Amino acid sequence: MSWRKQGDSGDALVKAAKAYIEAHSMEKFSLKKLSGTLYINGSYLLRQFKSHTGQTLLEYHNHVRCEKAKALLRETEMSVSEIGMAVGFVSSAHFSHVFRKMTGRTPTAYRDEK
Repeated sequence: MSWRKQGDSGDALVKAAKAYIEAHSMEKFSLKKLSGTLYINGSYLLRQFKSHTGQTLLEYHNHVRCEKAKALLRETEMSVSEIGMAVGFVSSAHFSHVFRKMTGRTPTAYRDEK
């Protein structure tokens, strides 16, 4: 990723980090891999991302996964467990926990509200 070509601003760095996370949301989050891809110090990336977005990188990663899960809950008949796996969670329990933390509802309750 060539975020530096866009300038050396934190905005370009955050934009590049978001693009990477969105493209790799199904993978386990790895600060080392992300910072290596962007050729930037991990601690610096963490600080810049938090100061520009108000979220940690992991919170954003989970947000992206939950948004994808919401779409699947609305648009498919896949089970909650299948959706959790489809968006990159290793277990349905972890998926349900993160989804509830991010949305205030369980995946099943979210689906029932559609």
